[in-house]
Amino acid sequence: MKTRTLKKDKVNIITMGCSKNLVDSEVLLSQLRGNGIDARHESGETDNNIVIINTCGFIDNAKQESINTILEYADAKERGLIDKVYVTGCLSQRYKDELEAEIPQVDAFFGTRDLPAILKKFKADYKHELVGERLLTHSAHYAYMKISEGCDRPCSFCAIPLMRGGHVSRSIEELVKEAQHKASQGTKELLLIAQDSTYYGLDLYKKRRLADLMRALSDVEGIEWIRLHYAYPTGFPMDVLDVMAERDNICKYLDIPLQHGSSEVLKVMRRGTTREKQEALIENIRSRIPNIAIRTTLIAGHPGEGEKEFEEMVGFIERMRFDRMGVFTYSHEEDTHAYHMEDSVPEEVKQARANQLMEIQEQISFDLNQTKIGRTFKVLIDKKESGHFVGRTEFDSVEVDNEVLVDAQKHYCRIGDFVKVKITDATEFDLYGEVV
Repeated sequence: MKTRTLKKDKVNIITMGCSKNLVDSEVLLSQLRGNGIDARHESGETDNNIVIINTCGFIDNAKQESINTILEYADAKERGLIDKVYVTGCLSQRYKDELEAEIPQVDAFFGTRDLPAILKKFKADYKHELVGERLLTHSAHYAYMKISEGCDRPCSFCAIPLMRGGHVSRSIEELVKEAQHKASQGTKELLLIAQDSTYYGLDLYKKRRLADLMRALSDVEGIEWIRLHYAYPTGFPMDVLDVMAERDNICKYLDIPLQHGSSEVLKVMRRGTTREKQEALIENIRSRIPNIAIRTTLIAGHPGEGEKEFEEMVGFIERMRFDRMGVFTYSHEEDTHAYHMEDSVPEEVKQARANQLMEIQEQISFDLNQTKIGRTFKVLIDKKESGHFVGRTEFDSVEVDNEVLVDAQKHYCRIGDFVKVKITDATEFDLYGEVV
């Protein structure tokens, strides 16, 4: 008599949204694999029978993309193509009850801090020895490092505290251990991320200790670049600049989301600052680190933004001449403070304003890039595509900033290596160069 062989589960993890979600997926992947479960991240194979979707719930477009992905796999389950669908992440945290009612095909919904509960579904244990370790879902030469979770800020437009909870810092010791592990695996660049990185340490150590953390990470052998993201401007710890100035492996780069250039709108946004204070902060940072690249993000169309306030923002970015900039249109998110205000700016006006800001930024970026022609930079090679090796200088982060393109027919570069590149040409967002 033949015995029936049970098919072994194969898990596919799908990640939506930001780098913080990607880190969560990498931790989940390492825990599943550590329990002997065959798990992949965004596998192109067709024999996965369980899908875990890590969702984004930040703004309307991201929510819709997450919902469409859930519906796609719920339909696949109904057609017998997969056995189970689990949903986790920000959208699931925020709208669990509604999602359960609307999409009953999903086997279970989990929140942003429910990793042990997900593992229970696989009869798996949370392995504490894997804390700080995770399987990277991209090239090993760079890694995002989440230094804290959640946020205590009261910003009017933001739903992150609703989805991620209050601010919780990870200890310096734990983060150094993770950095050492990553370095042993070939990681050369750490990208520090959080909902609010400048708040780091206040909960654990009763004072801001971002500078201490960066100094400790800088001492880890093998880490050649450390890059700071999501630095909230209010209460910015200026000792971070001292560490940046003294340590060669801390990138002269700062991602500092300013959100607006009008004091009136910043007040409505509950940002705890003014345009004048923001300008003074940027000027202070540039005086302390003269060659620093500053990236910011802005919101167009927040309640209270009339033509006068928008023109103030236009003047703000023309004066500040940020090296890198992104613009979001305001999204009216339920349960946020701004949800009780009138969403007064029409969508087409929001988009037109966002486009106008980005057109100004394109010209600024083009002008700044032209000054780099003839100069030589240390470049980290990320990938090869369309006949070019593609890399970044220390002034550019992964996916969101400028790239350096090297003709693959003329030069050979290894992915994950640093090379010296002399810039020969430049456009708004790309630099072209020759290996020297």
